[in-house]
Amino acid sequence: MVKRKILLLGSGELGKELVIALQRLGEHVVACDSYAGAPAMQVADEYEVFSMLDANALDAAVAKHNPKLIVPEIESIRTERFFAYEEQGYRVVPSAKAANYTMNRKLIRDLAAKELGLRTAKYAYATNKDEFIQAVEEIGFPCVVKPLMSSSGKGQSVVKTREDLEESYTYAMEGSRGDLKEIIIEAFVDFHTEITLLTVTQSNGPTLFCPAIGHRQERGDYQESWQPCSLKDEDVKEAQHMAQQVTEALGGSGIWGVEFFIGNDGVYFSELSPRPHDTGMVTLAGTQNLSEFDLHARAILDLPIPTITLERAGVSAVILAMHESQELPQYSGLEEALKTTKTDLRLFGKPSTRKYRRMGVALCYDDLGSDMQALREKAAQSASKVVVK
Repeated sequence: MVKRKILLLGSGELGKELVIALQRLGEHVVACDSYAGAPAMQVADEYEVFSMLDANALDAAVAKHNPKLIVPEIESIRTERFFAYEEQGYRVVPSAKAANYTMNRKLIRDLAAKELGLRTAKYAYATNKDEFIQAVEEIGFPCVVKPLMSSSGKGQSVVKTREDLEESYTYAMEGSRGDLKEIIIEAFVDFHTEITLLTVTQSNGPTLFCPAIGHRQERGDYQESWQPCSLKDEDVKEAQHMAQQVTEALGGSGIWGVEFFIGNDGVYFSELSPRPHDTGMVTLAGTQNLSEFDLHARAILDLPIPTITLERAGVSAVILAMHESQELPQYSGLEEALKTTKTDLRLFGKPSTRKYRRMGVALCYDDLGSDMQALREKAAQSASKVVVK
């Protein structure tokens, strides 16, 4: 009998941890990306290098490997091909509809705000500079500008004055992934906390929620995350209700990273990813009985998840490159970083660097009820000791 394969589309650090989780459950994974040596390729059973924006190349990979599951892990994919794959009998994780909607901020925002009636920031779209300027005038200052399709904060900025318009527009258009050149302009939400609510949908069980993860961003990309995040009970329930509404509307099984702003006036839906979330790397510190990658693996394989329990407090802090280089990076400071008790590191193994590229995380943990601010400072110090050369 020929063993069925899982085709992983996107092979970054999140994909790497997912490959490990799937292999522990006996699966055979083919990791795909546009460049050789991507993190998930380093641990996968097989790999393919091609542009997933090339529909013919994507079709060829699916036909070649005849996968049990097609698992997208990045945005730059011809996601419209997923509908054809489902018609051919392939299973797309979590579903072709979910992958299409969530890879495009316009589709997911309109679903949340217009179809489901969830509270979101006021927003508008623009495809050219004139539309952009008009939208900013309507939304007001400050406002947040993002490409409709991007990842890791690329192309995102805050417009505070009219002097920022030109730079922000250019940055957003240049930061767009794929061939979609459209941006979203959002009113700035006055929030005190930004969270990720990891939500697990199952084909043979109820929707489950992980304890809320707080996170802090710079340049549109997360810098640290912590779990648990202290919230009012009513805000937790509202976020869970919103997350269940939007994931049910999209369909399919797996883990979803649902992002919210928590303000004094309540909860605002922000974004959603149909896969493990970068802020969820804090679960690698053992904060839960199952990491987000173990949860995703079980859910997409239709294996039972009896419960999700909070085991301890944890923090992840990113390790960044500060220079661009195509040479294989070297690291120093690991010994100093690991001298601190209850601390661990994950270096992703990316083959090149660019300024502010995420190259790893420091993980710190302690007992539940520990001083979270002290734990955040500890994680930040550990991360700062690792230097990417």
